Formats: sequence, C-alpha cells, structure tokens
Amino acid sequence: MELDVAGYLGAVDRSVSEVEVEGQPARAITLVRSFATTVDDLWDALTNGERIPRWFLPISGELALGGRYQFEGNAGGVITECDRPSLLAATWEFGGDVSWVEVRLSDDGPGSARLTLTHTMRLSDQWETFGPGATGVGWEGGLVGLALHFETPDESISDEAAFTASEEGKAFYAGSSEAWGEAAVAFGDDPATARAAARRTSAFYTGEPEEPA
Repeated sequence: MELDVAGYLGAVDRSVSEVEVEGQPARAITLVRSFATTVDDLWDALTNGERIPRWFLPISGELALGGRYQFEGNAGGVITECDRPSLLAATWEFGGDVSWVEVRLSDDGPGSARLTLTHTMRLSDQWETFGPGATGVGWEGGLVGLALHFETPDESISDEAAFTASEEGKAFYAGSSEAWGEAAVAFGDDPATARAAARRTSAFYTGEPEEPA
C-alpha cells in the first residue's frame, strides 16, 4: 500500500494533558482529525459492527449504551456514554488495566467531519517507558485505517502486518512516535526523557533498533 506518510501525519493534532482519575494522577492524550465525510457517516463508521472491521478490528458484543464490547485480540470494555451523533465513551480494558476513551464528533464544514479522541490512563510503568506514544501511535494507525475507509470504501482493510513491515509503515510509525514525543515536550515533560521514550516507542512498532540519542 502506498501511503502519503507526511500527509497522514500532518492531518492529526496531538496533545497531552494532566488529569486526575479517582484521586490518582493520570494523563490524557488527545488526537484531533477531520475526515471527508459527514458527521452522521462518521458516527456510523464508528458504531456499526459491520463497518468497524473494515477499517479497524473485528468486534463482538452489544454495541449500545451499557453494553460490553470486545475487539478481537485487543481491548474490550463497557460503553458508558452514547449520544448520537456527537459523543461516544467507553472503558478500555486490556492486560488487566482499565483506561477510558471518549470520542466527540462535530461538523467541520461542507463535506467534512471532525473527530476528537481522548484516551485517559493512570500513570504506569508503560507510560514512564513509552510516554504518550504507547497509546497515541496505535490510535493514529487506527485513524489512518478510518481515513482510507472513507477514501476507498469498497476496499478491504490492508494487512496490518504487511503494512508495518513496509517502508511506508515503518516511516509512519517512526514519524508518529516522534510527533508524540514532541507533544510530550509541549506538555512540559523533560525533552531528553520524552524523546528517549519516543525512540523506544518507534523501536517497538517498527522492530528496528532504537536510534541513539
């Protein structure tokens, strides 16, 4: 798959913020991206169990308020808010940890809809090691799949393993990791620490040796 790596990376606004969850310090990462579609169609792509596997992962469960969902080989959780077509929120349960995902949709002009995704998680060893890229890079890959779904709706999702092993895939994941490192710096993290975490994230996703500082 040929991918305009710079274009897809540049289409996303990334930020990191400090929050509190149940009295404990936490971090929230936010991704903002617009898509060439309507808010109603974007909502359907995010909530229709038949469409979700076409751009993300196979999903099972009850896709309704209070229902429990499960992505194949990945996270599951409970849908905690559902206000069509503007707000969707759920727990994100994976590897024994619980975090929280909120998606807001809004009109972004003729033929364009904006998605704002916020993932909130408690501070952990994973955050200390990889920084915001630990989850940010994965979500950004999902948004690429979503964008491609709108661009070529009749085509099936590309093979993720093949994409990751390709030159375009490696460039994308390395670029996303670096961008999340810079988002951490903008948040106020120590630049050397943030960029070291970004290099570890890049190595994890690309399988390439960690670049020296």
